[in-house]
Amino acid sequence: MDDKRYLLSLIREGEHQQQDFKYRVADASKLAKSVSAFANTEGGRLLIGVRDDGHLSGVRSEEEIFMMHQAAYRYCKPEASIKFDTYHAEGRTIVIATVPPSQKRPICAQDENGRMRAYIRIADENIVASPVHIALWRESQKPQGAMITYDDDIRHLLGVMQGQLTLNQIVRLSHLPRHLVITLLARLIHFDVVCWEYVNQQFVFKQIET
Repeated sequence: MDDKRYLLSLIREGEHQQQDFKYRVADASKLAKSVSAFANTEGGRLLIGVRDDGHLSGVRSEEEIFMMHQAAYRYCKPEASIKFDTYHAEGRTIVIATVPPSQKRPICAQDENGRMRAYIRIADENIVASPVHIALWRESQKPQGAMITYDDDIRHLLGVMQGQLTLNQIVRLSHLPRHLVITLLARLIHFDVVCWEYVNQQFVFKQIET
């Protein structure tokens, strides 16, 4: 398959959980958000030089290519793994940046204000990870074989979790310290007792029915 046919086959998929289009790279920190989101979720690829409507615009300068590398190696902490491949079609250069899922989550990206924030990929959007996601990644890095203990705090937390609730709602209903609720939710998600969803631009948590 030649470059053009390959690119068009990808473009027909549209933007989704593991694919994003970037018309141009004007700011390495914005590109770093996508790198962070892919690395923290299931991995994915950035088609750089492709408009949102799927038309090929091409990468226009060496400066853009430099900023792509900056996005992964300077604006992401720890550094994200990323592979760049160059394709040519209709007289234009398209770069595909492939980001595998990271084993060192969270991969954080520096935002426009210099803050380091972790992102996750949901459908075709890059969303700032919740504190529970950060705690869940730490929980996942613990040695395998650990068991969950249903102590008083966990039983109390589960007792107030009726239906879908935001983190703030759970903290308010449980009267437990926020940091403890975050830790307990991460543990319960890790052991498939609780799950999370992204609904109406916010994260909600609920017990998994057994």
